[in-house]
Amino acid sequence: MIDPWSSAIVDYEKLIEQFGIKPFSDLLDDVENPPNLMKRGIIFGHRDYGRIVKAMREKTEFAVVTGMMPSGKMHIGHKMIVDQLIWYQKQGADIYIPIADMESYSARNIEFDESRELAITEYLTNYIALGLDFNKKNINVYLQSENKLVQNLAYMLGRKVNLNEMKAIYGFTGSTNISHLYVPLIQVADILHPQLEEFGGPKPTVVPVGPDQDPHIRLTRDIAERFKNRFKFIAPSSTYHRFITGLTGDKMSSSKPKTAIFLSDSPEIAAKKVKSAKTGGRESLEDQRHHGGIPEECVVYEMLLYHLVNSDKELKEMYHNCKEGNVMCGECKNHASEMMMKFFEQLSKRRQVAEHEARKILSNNVR
Repeated sequence: MIDPWSSAIVDYEKLIEQFGIKPFSDLLDDVENPPNLMKRGIIFGHRDYGRIVKAMREKTEFAVVTGMMPSGKMHIGHKMIVDQLIWYQKQGADIYIPIADMESYSARNIEFDESRELAITEYLTNYIALGLDFNKKNINVYLQSENKLVQNLAYMLGRKVNLNEMKAIYGFTGSTNISHLYVPLIQVADILHPQLEEFGGPKPTVVPVGPDQDPHIRLTRDIAERFKNRFKFIAPSSTYHRFITGLTGDKMSSSKPKTAIFLSDSPEIAAKKVKSAKTGGRESLEDQRHHGGIPEECVVYEMLLYHLVNSDKELKEMYHNCKEGNVMCGECKNHASEMMMKFFEQLSKRRQVAEHEARKILSNNVR
């Protein structure tokens, strides 16, 4: 059972075997100028992504949908979604960003006013600071609780979903509150509504997610098929990215501050946290020099791989030096810490001016 609301680490290989997710490497060569997340295997799986590749190649319309659930601070792992949105924006995609305040209320007990404020000060502010352009005409941001079209579509779609199915997919029990039970249908409507006539009709749509969100994808694809005659829905495509490991070796989580580097951290704190991260070093310097390090088990190397090193050549050299024992963990941590400091210095400056723009996005949003 995969639970979208837990923080458990997912077995990626088992996910592919059990749920029919395809390896992304199979079609990587078909993607023109793929981003690092694709090239480096961080995006590891997909469903029907060939439709999106075709749309990008032929420069036809397609949509990207990715929600944000405002229930805590954004950490550096969340940056992966923003990086993907920035890339898709350059490919000409229509981008939809539902703010999942209804989910936050039902699953996390966050009141709606608090969700709205978190969406502005944490999520939208960071999205802007990281480089997503909200001034483009093809980007649509909304609160679930204020989007009547999405709510009405969810109600209609619910006609062909029963309680047993929801229990089987999500593990809901007799103690699950009814609001929580209903929220997945809102998310289905979030994903499918860009294909309504009001938004140009059926089109390929991709949802970039972590593997814990796959239950939503499977439900949406099933419902799209059930309503194909009525709405002509095209089953949504999806991509799956690996989680970044937390500082302690567990999954990075906003609810576990010791695991996370938050995007609102000061540059000094972010740099200090890198130095505290779990590494893939040996028990002694002598063993490290003799046997080399284990970058595959190193949180610091993941930071370099996911976020800090853009050059593939430079990254390959770092990997080789670690494996050959040419560099010690302390030296690597210091280097990564300096890079993180520079990244956060730039991010902090952009965050200072981004919140004002973030507030305008929701106040000016047409619902």
